[in-house]
Amino acid sequence: MSVWESKDGYPKPLKLGVAGVLRVLLRGLPLAMLVFGGLLVLLLLRLLEKPIFELRRPWTPFITQFVCRNAFRLMGIGFSVQGTPIQDRGAVVANHSSWLDIFSLNAAQQVYFVSKAEVAKWPGIGWLARATGTVFIRRERREARTQKKVFEDRLLAGHQLLFFPEGTSSDSLRVLPFKTTLFEAFFDPRLKDFMLIQPVTVHYQAPKGAEPRFYGWWGDMDLAPHLLSTLAARPQGRIDVIYHPPLKVADFTSRKILAKAAEDQIRAGLRARLT
Repeated sequence: MSVWESKDGYPKPLKLGVAGVLRVLLRGLPLAMLVFGGLLVLLLLRLLEKPIFELRRPWTPFITQFVCRNAFRLMGIGFSVQGTPIQDRGAVVANHSSWLDIFSLNAAQQVYFVSKAEVAKWPGIGWLARATGTVFIRRERREARTQKKVFEDRLLAGHQLLFFPEGTSSDSLRVLPFKTTLFEAFFDPRLKDFMLIQPVTVHYQAPKGAEPRFYGWWGDMDLAPHLLSTLAARPQGRIDVIYHPPLKVADFTSRKILAKAAEDQIRAGLRARLT
């Protein structure tokens, strides 16, 4: 898996100081209680949900959404949703800038992430991802057919899958070229006629006086310093999630044309926010 790197290097983590440490504690401890308490409730509820509904999850996504919405309140980060998320069966594609994308997109809509397989092994984030129904994939050609089948099964079960076609995160100031392989699953005859793909732009506005890339997390950046800087920030910035008009898969003749249409909407949405 390749990663994107900036020619400008990484932003320097905040120097916490006494006040910063206090903010980390006052925000971080309640946040940890919310996240892991919610995870415990979700796992217990899933014990009932799984044998009854199998792949479908009619109850537990509400817990995920509750946790993610309130995480922003605890961190003090502004959050808004613009546009209307699709309600029908379909998929969501978004630009990828930070670990905060997980909270942003779960808070806005009940979705199931598609993530690289390595994430399943990450402490904390990996546990949460598995519990919330994330689909783990390896972007390797020899596994394309198997992963296409997993996609199709989840979509036919009514799940709205969300993935990042860039294949890696960047600094929140750009949209990288989309990889098109995963779009192929939507052209299956069982899906094509009703499938919608909704492009979503996630825009991060840095705290006043901070570097514009403050919330970006990419390349080989360590999670812990970035998390601490985020919790310590005063004032905080904001996150805007913009839902664009959905695209009907049946209107497109190939995955590359569909991916380009989604990329153009997301890129235009971010450009409008940055100018």
